[in-house]
Amino acid sequence: MEPKRVYLVTMGCQMNVYDSEQMERILESVNYRPTSHMDKADLIILNTCSIREKAEHKVYSYLGRLARMKRRRPDLMIGVGGCVAQQEGCRLIERAPHVDMVFGPFAVKRLAGLIGQVREQKRPVVDVDQTGTVEPSHIGPSASQAGRATAFVTIMSGCDNFCTYCVVPYVRGREVSRTPRGILEEIEQLVAKGVQEVTLLGQNVNAYGLKNGHGCDFPTLLEKVNRINGLKRLRFTTSHPKDLSDELVGAFARLETLAPHIHLPVQCGADRILRRMNRGYTRDDYLAGIEKLRKARPDIALTSDIIVGFPGEEERDFEETLSLVESVGFDNLYTFKYSDRPKTPASRFSHKVAEAVKSERFSRLLELQTRMTLDKHRSLVGSIQEVLVEGLSKKMDHQMRGHTACNKVVNFSDGAACVGQLVPVKIVEAFSHSLLGSPVKHSRPYSGDKGGILHAA
Repeated sequence: MEPKRVYLVTMGCQMNVYDSEQMERILESVNYRPTSHMDKADLIILNTCSIREKAEHKVYSYLGRLARMKRRRPDLMIGVGGCVAQQEGCRLIERAPHVDMVFGPFAVKRLAGLIGQVREQKRPVVDVDQTGTVEPSHIGPSASQAGRATAFVTIMSGCDNFCTYCVVPYVRGREVSRTPRGILEEIEQLVAKGVQEVTLLGQNVNAYGLKNGHGCDFPTLLEKVNRINGLKRLRFTTSHPKDLSDELVGAFARLETLAPHIHLPVQCGADRILRRMNRGYTRDDYLAGIEKLRKARPDIALTSDIIVGFPGEEERDFEETLSLVESVGFDNLYTFKYSDRPKTPASRFSHKVAEAVKSERFSRLLELQTRMTLDKHRSLVGSIQEVLVEGLSKKMDHQMRGHTACNKVVNFSDGAACVGQLVPVKIVEAFSHSLLGSPVKHSRPYSGDKGGILHAA
């Protein structure tokens, strides 16, 4: 039978990327194949994010365009998954009646059945039930993942922290960890298919295994993954600063495959606002964690999230954030203007910051971090970095693209380089978001230090 075509749109975080890949594997089992042409699709799925108000608006804008397509092609099936689907449920159908199915993150494993229900019942189906196992129903690379050098693996779902601004506990539920065995089997399959680098995912990976009784905490899981033959690099995200244990810090010095990069969201540099956010640590706690990380791994790259304009934030609070950013010297920041999210305590807080003030502070923070990131990138000019080749450059077809161990994007020209190779590249130019490199032609082997900066052997 001729396969049907699915067009998947993934919005938001890496966990949504992983969920979309899971959807693709499930759909393959019921004779759907991915297509890059929306107008040729029999099924269009939006895998959505609701962490920011802007992301939610993007979903409804996209659905407006799909309504016109549905009028032209009534047999086209449209699905909305992810966090907006979980948050809105039946309300989404009321607002966008051309949608055929709405399903939350826990319902991904039931996707094939939902499609069958839509066909049989000839009416929309909504599944936002949060029951069921966190273990994926299908593991291993999907068709579109074939030949990739990197992969995401979700190790846990949900969050128990209830930061006052965050919608995650309401749309992804409470913390649930997968079994170590299931995680290791999935990674082993990916490595057998050529994957060289794996990133472990969770809302707070530091809390892995503490609640489920698997007898394996996060540092122990890292030790187990580190022993998988053929895996070249291991990463993880996201970590919560209050759960940064000494054992996890020590893993950066101990584990051969663990890349020297950590994403450690601070959100704000002022203790008064951190308390209002319910973050569970102080400014000094955060800085002490950074000091430990740099002592364990002096070359470690640090990235973070910061929310600008949280309710009640005053200029002095923002100045403390700026001073923390300068003190730490982050490699990069992901900055956001605060927006109210449904059900969160902060949405009911008074003393909201005016949009103009948020925008002005956002610009100041962005300007500071852009300068600092560029300075860090310029310091790498002339060095030789070990780059994992991931494919063609997104901007220049004649160039290859990859990441250093410290997670810097490098574009370079090398017709002989293949996806999945670790190649030495000399950095020749620095930009705000990437580095330009030149392949190193060498006749004798190179040996790299743990940071991926190579030296002649």
